[in-house]
Amino acid sequence: MDTLDRNIINHLQGGFPISTRPYAEAAEQLDITEAELIQRLTELLEQGLLTRFGPMYHAEQLGGGLTLAAMRVPQADFEQVAETVNAFPEVAHNYARDHELNMWFVLATEHEERIDQVIHDIEAQTGLRVYNMPKQAEYYVGLRFEV
Repeated sequence: MDTLDRNIINHLQGGFPISTRPYAEAAEQLDITEAELIQRLTELLEQGLLTRFGPMYHAEQLGGGLTLAAMRVPQADFEQVAETVNAFPEVAHNYARDHELNMWFVLATEHEERIDQVIHDIEAQTGLRVYNMPKQAEYYVGLRFEV
């Protein structure tokens, strides 16, 4: 990662323009071309230095559902269960944790009532219980990682 890659990441953490040409606008702010910005982001994603580049939606405000879920997965089955869980398009994040409940993931659905169906389907496919932990309150914490 060079200085320009660092500048791109640090700059875009603060927000992305909402306009007809957001990449061109962001590139202008970085004093590079739109094509170079897109190429750099593509390379960062391909190299795994970025794992995702895209918007964060408030599913509930769009009429959808969002919940945190956890499972107790036998270590020997962890990779297979992770593949099964991750195959659901509603799974936004999936993390291994050093805890009795060792798999935690976020479900984001187009409709709120779909949360229960996805949980049921995951339980049916894995044979394991899914603990649904919907948020009770929302807090915003601004977080930046300078690179």
